[in-house]
Amino acid sequence: MLRFLRAASLGLICFWSLVAPSSAADYPNRPVRWLIGFAAGGPVDIVARIMSQWLSDHLGQQFVVENRTGSGGNIAAAAAINSPADGYTLLFVAPNNAISTSLYKKLPYDFLRDTTPVASIMQLTNMLVVSNAMPVKTVQEFIDYCKANPGKVSYASSGNGTSVHMSAELFKAMTKCEMQHVPYRGSAIAFPDIISNKVQLIFDNLPSALEQARGGNVRALGVTSPKRWPSVPDIPAIAETVPGFESVGFYGISAPKGTPPEIIEILNKAVGEALKDPKLVARLAEVGGIPRPMAPAEFGKLVADETEKWRKVVEFAGVSVD
Repeated sequence: MLRFLRAASLGLICFWSLVAPSSAADYPNRPVRWLIGFAAGGPVDIVARIMSQWLSDHLGQQFVVENRTGSGGNIAAAAAINSPADGYTLLFVAPNNAISTSLYKKLPYDFLRDTTPVASIMQLTNMLVVSNAMPVKTVQEFIDYCKANPGKVSYASSGNGTSVHMSAELFKAMTKCEMQHVPYRGSAIAFPDIISNKVQLIFDNLPSALEQARGGNVRALGVTSPKRWPSVPDIPAIAETVPGFESVGFYGISAPKGTPPEIIEILNKAVGEALKDPKLVARLAEVGGIPRPMAPAEFGKLVADETEKWRKVVEFAGVSVD
């Protein structure tokens, strides 16, 4: 995987070095690539496409979502970090980027050092959903079932190092439930196996978990926020059964280190305006998101704080990926 990341990065550097840089005065004057680390149809992809359409409509150039799946989002991060710092390659940032710093032992980059924070988009929770074939309807019943069937329950994730993965690991550590991890290249790919009960559950980001639960394909048991989430007040917080359990995520945008501050300001202002648009806010609410605009420095502090928070969770859960 590391050889692939390095080779891909070198290829990107060679390709993009042929592209003439543009000044901030006319930014953007050509399409902007927005790299996301997960498969089409998943929660990150859904939100990225909602936001990219708004930016395309209001900045006069296409913001093109490009799915670079694999390695818990690290392939997309490496590709973005090794692209020219000209504002024409952006990265969708989520908890996986904060988690990977401590979970992966041999990353070919330092995320906090090698990226520039651009803008925060929204805050969201994860949701524990189980196969309809599971004979459980509450978090406590699920814990009891796991303990009565050690080693027979498996959980899906959208990849190693994602909040989907680490929410489950934190749950395992706090409840002493035995569950097997089955990583996928995105939660959208995992759901067919959950629906068919090949894998029993997932702690997915709310947007896609909520869609599947509303469709009757899976059963929702609880959200990972410390209290009930405003858009789904009928779903209990897992913390009501497991005191202290919490996993609240964030979505945002970063750029390669060295991206001109004038371009960062243009993008941050545009995202801030988008998050005032009632139609866009309503679309984010439909997928369970709470808008959270921030200045670049404030968003950078959030990512740094989340990186430290998840370092403690990784240590507590005792997991790592080479």
